[in-house]
This record gives sequence, C-alpha cells and structure tokens, in this order.
Amino acid sequence: QVQLAESGGGLVQPGGSLRLSCAASENLFSINAMGWYRQAPGKQRELVARIISGGSTNYADSVKGRFTISRDNAKNTVSLQMNSLQPEDTAVYFCNAQGRSTTVPNRTRDFWGQGTQVTVSS
Repeated sequence: QVQLAESGGGLVQPGGSLRLSCAASENLFSINAMGWYRQAPGKQRELVARIISGGSTNYADSVKGRFTISRDNAKNTVSLQMNSLQPEDTAVYFCNAQGRSTTVPNRTRDFWGQGTQVTVSS
C-alpha cells in the first residue's frame, strides 16, 4: 500500500514560517507530479502548489511569493516552505502524488497523505 508520510505542521504566529515535508513509500514509482493541497473548515480542498517531474511548478494565487515547493526525485520527497503565514492559511495540508504503485503498475493514480494541521494565530 502506497503511503505518503507528512510532517512539519503546527501552530505559528502571523508572519511566521513553517516547512512541510512529505515522503512517498518505495512502492510508488513513475511519479508524474507531487504537490500540496489544503482544506479549511467548511471549504473545499484546494491546490496550494504542485511540481511535476521536469521541475515546472504552479501555485495558488494566494500563496505566490510566500510559498516555495521543492522536490527530490531521487528520494521521492516533496517539501513546502511557507513564509509570511497569515490566518487565512490555516487549514489541513495534504500531500499528493500522481504515480504508479507496484501493486497496480499499469495505471497512474492519485495518492494522498493523511494531512497535517497548520494553524496561524496570535
């Protein structure tokens, strides 16, 4: 079973920084893209940032200039550096990977982590 292990969430004051990390299990391969989504209470899950295997990135307009996504293709990890955090960034952040598992190697699928809470409050 593919697992995405997230770490780095927590409580931070407005203007502060956090770094989220996500590591995919070894049974995930041919990863096309990795990224981060978030879901605030009462809202739909939304894309925060995404990076494809070639290195291209895209960000939600609300985080451009504040968040930076990076990926280590060799280690199957993705990180999100979040600076100048604001209360509206408060949400559960989910790691996402699009790839193939060793159990179903002929199909590309979306895989999700369990989520990590980020709370921005004074």
